Amino acid sequence: MNNTYTQIHIHTVFAVKYREALIKADWRDNLYKYINTIIKEQGHKPLAIGGTSNHIHILFGFRPSQSLSSLMLRIKRESSEWINLEGFTPCRFQWQNGYGAFSYTKSHVSRVIQYIRNQEAHHAKKSFREEYLNMLRKNDVKFDERYIFDDVS
Repeated sequence: MNNTYTQIHIHTVFAVKYREALIKADWRDNLYKYINTIIKEQGHKPLAIGGTSNHIHILFGFRPSQSLSSLMLRIKRESSEWINLEGFTPCRFQWQNGYGAFSYTKSHVSRVIQYIRNQEAHHAKKSFREEYLNMLRKNDVKFDERYIFDDVS
């Protein structure tokens, strides 16, 4: 749309189904590059991607030409298809349903980038579950803890 100007920074977080430690260090960077490409192809601007063996954080400049839910569906679907096609995991790879999404002003972007880049060190002290619940609370997101995580049946 002509004469539309935005500056929207979105930080998303999503986990491997059952929070299993399936994202191995030897192919993790390739996964991040693959997701980076998906984001760019959709017209958004990737700023940082990081995580651990069981979850991913992404910070990107968001263009309002697409809904966030549509973008996240595409990222999760295409990346899981790629992981399965490449045979990186011993079982069928799946992301957990849903994601967290938080917006930040430009003045906070560098801090969020550093946070995302330091995930390995951060999670030496805190579990993903603790981190995610803290993020929801800190951002005053209403949630029912019973529905936050899929648990193994």
